[in-house]
Amino acid sequence: MFVLSNLLAATAQVLDVVLSVYYWIIIIRALLSWVNPDPFNPIVQLLQNLTEPVLAPVRKLLPFSLKFSVDLSPLIVLLGLIFLKSFLVRTLLDLSWRFR
Repeated sequence: MFVLSNLLAATAQVLDVVLSVYYWIIIIRALLSWVNPDPFNPIVQLLQNLTEPVLAPVRKLLPFSLKFSVDLSPLIVLLGLIFLKSFLVRTLLDLSWRFR
């Protein structure tokens, strides 16, 4: 069972890193939206391509953000990422300890 335990622990660590990197990508995208960057810049396009598939559905669920002209979707996604890190990663780590 130690193999399954190690697999779960490694999966939790990789997931933790991936969620942390995506957290910072969302923050950078939100900060860049304040300065109106060049939309043809390859870095801006990369950030938009990485974040838009997650932010667009959240924007559809938040109709009141259009009234205030403030996009709250990055905040909602960041809260979701924090939840996933604290719930999913810890659950995988706890399961890995139980299989030892």
